[in-house]
Amino acid sequence: MSNTFCPELEERLVRYTAVETTSDETSATMPSTATQLELQRMLQRELVDIGASDVQLDANGFVYATIPATAGGDIPRVALLAHVDTVAGVGAGPVKPRVHRAYDGSPIVFPDDALLVLMPEISPYLDEKIGDDIITASGGTLLGADDKAGVAIIMTLARHLLAHPEIPHGELRICFTPDEEIGTGIRKIDLQRLNADFAYTLDGAEVGEIVYETFSADKATVTITGVSTHPGRAKGKLVNALYLASRLAQTLPHAKLTPETTDGRQGFLHLYKQEGSAAECKMHFILRDFDEEKLMEHGRLLESVCETVQMTEPRARITCEITPQYRNMHYWLQNDMRPVEYVVDVLNDMGIEPLSPPIRGGTDGSQLTEMGVPTPNLFTGMQNIHSPLEWVSVQDMEKSVEVLVGLVQRWAKK
Repeated sequence: MSNTFCPELEERLVRYTAVETTSDETSATMPSTATQLELQRMLQRELVDIGASDVQLDANGFVYATIPATAGGDIPRVALLAHVDTVAGVGAGPVKPRVHRAYDGSPIVFPDDALLVLMPEISPYLDEKIGDDIITASGGTLLGADDKAGVAIIMTLARHLLAHPEIPHGELRICFTPDEEIGTGIRKIDLQRLNADFAYTLDGAEVGEIVYETFSADKATVTITGVSTHPGRAKGKLVNALYLASRLAQTLPHAKLTPETTDGRQGFLHLYKQEGSAAECKMHFILRDFDEEKLMEHGRLLESVCETVQMTEPRARITCEITPQYRNMHYWLQNDMRPVEYVVDVLNDMGIEPLSPPIRGGTDGSQLTEMGVPTPNLFTGMQNIHSPLEWVSVQDMEKSVEVLVGLVQRWAKK
């Protein structure tokens, strides 16, 4: 099956990544940005054109479609999902995808940023991709293979299965989701419309990766209200919220419990954004851990530090609001590991080593699994995500399609 899907995958990814779809956590709309709808409408039209059934774009910006069954019997209904939004905060302007044909191992330079260089010393997995076709952006933005590689893979699979009804499989559901990067989109999914017994997100990295263990995640917002007055008459009156925010940040542990000091199964508490003025400012944190009790401990630590800083300045007001985001999918998947076991069967048949690292992040599948639809995450090949050095191998994407072709047939077996 080698190189069967590469041209189509390359064409789709280049075209999809050129559509700007950054999500916005400050927005009150759903989806959070109208630009996501541009790509969703494109995908809706393409699904209709290739012959998918029940193609719908709902009011919340989700695209749903059906690939009808070609095999009889009581086969579980499986859904395949990918998100269309990209993360904010990495460059601005249009994405300009670049294809590096038959990569020869030399450094990849970026025309829009002379300081950026991609090479195996920086991204060791690249050393395994000599001869592959590598896609990057131009240096001014991220590429958006996270998760438009997953979108391209699912669309390529859907077109292939509809063109080859001799491949036996049960009914498949397709769903493209908005606002995954800000953790809010999947909460609006219509489970009745999805109508799936099991699902997979196509949002992973290296070939062979099947993720069934993720972080559990909370978000925290600390609001500091000081006392504002004219700075010329401020002695003994002004309470500067920005200084208190700095004191709070410095009181938190720096040698441990931060993203830059942890790895593996260690969790963290991360201050990722701060905004405001001397009168009032907000500090935005994410809390992460594989163990839910440890996650709660991170929250209690933050609340304790807030209380300590509050005591140093009783004229200020400091509040800490912690809200759940998602939970480790393994809590539920361990009760029925068939979605993982079937992928392992296919990978072994193809001679691909299965990889199941616990990932230091989450996917739409984390929340979807908690909602009752077991949803592990499968590889797409994407690398250096959320970075202008993001890249993906077209041949890795092709392997993902090939695994999915085997997987839908595996589900059809008794």
